[in-house]
Amino acid sequence: MAKVLKSSRRFRRKVHREDTLLSNYELNHAVREIMQHVRLDRSWDIPYLAGYSLDGKTVYIDRHLPRTYRSHGRRVRVDPFLILHESVEKALVDHLRLHYQHAHQIALRAERASVKAAGLSWRPYNEFMMKFVKTAGHEKLSRVPDELHLKPYWDERDIALVHRMQKAMPGNCGVGRRGKK
Repeated sequence: MAKVLKSSRRFRRKVHREDTLLSNYELNHAVREIMQHVRLDRSWDIPYLAGYSLDGKTVYIDRHLPRTYRSHGRRVRVDPFLILHESVEKALVDHLRLHYQHAHQIALRAERASVKAAGLSWRPYNEFMMKFVKTAGHEKLSRVPDELHLKPYWDERDIALVHRMQKAMPGNCGVGRRGKK
């Protein structure tokens, strides 16, 4: 028990010492914290690579997106960066009622900061993602989760895509609550 308290105090001191400065340590820690509160589901077709559930407790990542990419000879997991992006976006849309595109821009910048805090270059990561964004945008949708929040797709006015997504949902129950919430 003493070890846990010592460790906790050491962390608290470090937080207070660096809480007003840019800190890769703090950002990486925040990402780990977010990942503990969100469930990841990679078993669906998700246009534009990732999305979130209506309640925000699940982040969906397209089942075709590789889990890693190669950067300077090492394999890097992409899930933490996408989970951060989707979690920030969902919080801004729900709690501050931002338009999706504004929330997306802020979330994208948080994602980029997280990539850099992990010691990676943004450009190769972004190029990797953009290859799959283009592919995911045109793929045939066979499985889309009923609980996927469709607000981002509606806000982008991609009505044809929304209808394709709804047809691929197991419940296939129309727009309803998923649409404009």
